[in-house]
Amino acid sequence: MKSFRFVLAFAALAAFALGHAPAQSTDYFSNWPAGDSPQEVGKRLADHFVTSPHQYSATIHYAEVATWYGALTFAQLTHDDSLRDGLIHRFEPLMPGRPEAARRPIRHHVDDSIFGVVPLEISIQTHDPKYLAEGKYWADRQWESPTPDGLSGETRFWVDDMYMLTMLQLEAYRATGDRKYLDRDANEMVAYLDKLQQPNGLFFHAPDVPFYWARGDGWFAAGMAEMLRTLPADHPQRARILAGYQKMMAGLLQYQGKDGSWRQLLDHDEAWPETSGSAMFTFALITGVKNGWLDAPTYGPAARRAWIAVVGYVDQNADVTNVCEGTGKKNDLTYYLTRHRRTGDFHGQAPVLWAASALLR
Repeated sequence: MKSFRFVLAFAALAAFALGHAPAQSTDYFSNWPAGDSPQEVGKRLADHFVTSPHQYSATIHYAEVATWYGALTFAQLTHDDSLRDGLIHRFEPLMPGRPEAARRPIRHHVDDSIFGVVPLEISIQTHDPKYLAEGKYWADRQWESPTPDGLSGETRFWVDDMYMLTMLQLEAYRATGDRKYLDRDANEMVAYLDKLQQPNGLFFHAPDVPFYWARGDGWFAAGMAEMLRTLPADHPQRARILAGYQKMMAGLLQYQGKDGSWRQLLDHDEAWPETSGSAMFTFALITGVKNGWLDAPTYGPAARRAWIAVVGYVDQNADVTNVCEGTGKKNDLTYYLTRHRRTGDFHGQAPVLWAASALLR
């Protein structure tokens, strides 16, 4: 099945090179190869998630939250009430006092606090006050002990945080309209941009780990794209965040492989093609082209190639293959180059769903 999908992807890329991709030169996001449409791919992955067991840890892991969010947005965009209800039913046992409440994360940590994204997205779609209250609890808890400069006490300046931390506050703003959540978010992101973005537009995994790890950069790319979707045009931090985003997207183009994907370490040709980071970049590029933040003739073909490449790694079980295992920061090149590849890991399932949703918006 996988080899068949690679044949389809290769044929699509060849057609694009010959100018036979979308009939209209500015329409990069239609006329997909058979089986590659966002409706088909998103549906397969979202349905698969509803019945998937929890992964990784005794409490709900951030990668599962990210997948849940992707499946919920896909359900909303496709008006799939049955899928949405299944995703809510999956979450209901995790509410306080319910049978699986012991799985609720407890640390004051970006990887745990992001749990609140799921009830907030449910509240946005259903207007159920119990989910709104649950989500606000997590968002407000994250700012219980801010730093003197107004940042969250969970700030640690790892590149990953710019999805983990900012998505919770962004969803709280989307659910409530309360500007405090948006301002917290924008100030946090600008602080991370100022500290971590390199002259080439990309990000080291952390200030003391000078490696361009694909998924780490992917979290930041996705976080900026999500924030820019919501941040008002007149917000004082929007111009800074947009400039950082555009600088990163330009940097990414230099390292996109001929097949449309990116490698586990972005600037190392010997590294293997990695799907979670590639899918996150795909989401960010699609979102930028569709919203006019990126020049369509320059970035549209790259976004199209990226989607086709990522879909080529979805196997017959709706599992995404070639996903880097969980990775802490370490100042050691060999550590990154020898990370194991996983199949069906939520780190990879999530951003493919985000990209499908981006194509449908």
